[in-house]
Amino acid sequence: MRIVIFDMDGTLIDSQHDITCSINHVRALNHALPPIDSGTVVAWINRPVRNLPKLFYGTEQYEARDRALFESHYHEQCIQNPVLYPGIRETVETLHAAGVRLAVATNAPSTFAARMIGHLGLADYFDHIIGPDIAGASKPDPAMLRLILDALGFRPQEHRAWMVGDNSKDIDAARLAGITGIFSTWGFSAEGEGDIVIGHPAALLDIV
Repeated sequence: MRIVIFDMDGTLIDSQHDITCSINHVRALNHALPPIDSGTVVAWINRPVRNLPKLFYGTEQYEARDRALFESHYHEQCIQNPVLYPGIRETVETLHAAGVRLAVATNAPSTFAARMIGHLGLADYFDHIIGPDIAGASKPDPAMLRLILDALGFRPQEHRAWMVGDNSKDIDAARLAGITGIFSTWGFSAEGEGDIVIGHPAALLDIV
């Protein structure tokens, strides 16, 4: 058995515009802060060490009112402008047709992930779409990956598995789960390190 686990935002889907819209909605309504651009949002998200509530809203913690407002806004916003990165659909379809088991492990809430992936017509290709609300922890904790691998009956002596992501947290989660980490440079991060680094989704076909 071969298993490929994808990160979502910045790997499968370019969602930066919608994320930014919802962040700016919270900034304006709850904090009277000016809008920020999507390039800034992506740069802050990809910092290896960061306090996102502090960066986005000027608070030390993610306050309940900010979370509630963001999630209520993002529920509709998240399907307004997301697009698959070039080559993703074809690569996912080819892997699935070849019998590769596919899953998504994202630090976004699983309800948003399922909604976005379904909206873009890829839901039927994935055995599992898991967020931290299901696994109980966000990457780089390997809980999501281990949950997927266990559910699929992964046996490391017999099977192969890869984690594809655009963030060091994806690669660290892969390492902690004992699988190969593939860093993708086509999305939110143009540079990074992994066991393997690829610049286009089709490169997965030669690896897997």
